[in-house]
Amino acid sequence: MPRKQSKTALLILDMISEFEYPDGERIVRSARKAARNIARLRERAHAADTPVIYVNDTAGKWESDQKSFIQRCRQPESRGRDIAELLAPAPQDYFMFKPRHSAFFGTPLHTLLEQLHVRRLVATGITSHQCVLFTAMDAHVREFELLIPSDCIGAGAAADTKHALYIFSHALMAKISNSRQLRF
Repeated sequence: MPRKQSKTALLILDMISEFEYPDGERIVRSARKAARNIARLRERAHAADTPVIYVNDTAGKWESDQKSFIQRCRQPESRGRDIAELLAPAPQDYFMFKPRHSAFFGTPLHTLLEQLHVRRLVATGITSHQCVLFTAMDAHVREFELLIPSDCIGAGAAADTKHALYIFSHALMAKISNSRQLRF
């Protein structure tokens, strides 16, 4: 069944992870806080028939099988197990891997957004000052309207998120709000 045409999409960036990288322990704590809010936002997006798109890096463990990747992140020894359990993609969601910080770089994201007639992006995930910021920059130059729910992003340090929020609002003209205030 074809998906209803939408002008908004929810991006979930790098939340499915084992968090096995430098500063991973601090980042996973921030990701847990954001994950609860992202889960509620995702449910609202599903209810509004808004596309939900996961874009994830694989921390250097390249594979093309998203199910295997998600299963690995859900293993008991994974730092991100609870997040992967909470935010595992639903069957109607899109999922793609990215090779670098931006969800647009080296991925079919822009083509997918064009096919879905999306012009407004709600960007969530980690890390606020790297992957979320680089994705937002690329979305801005592609003339997408940006919404950043401040309670749905995070980093290893609160100062990094505060700085990213400044750039989102002042340089990228993104609308910053709490996730509860967003409407699909």
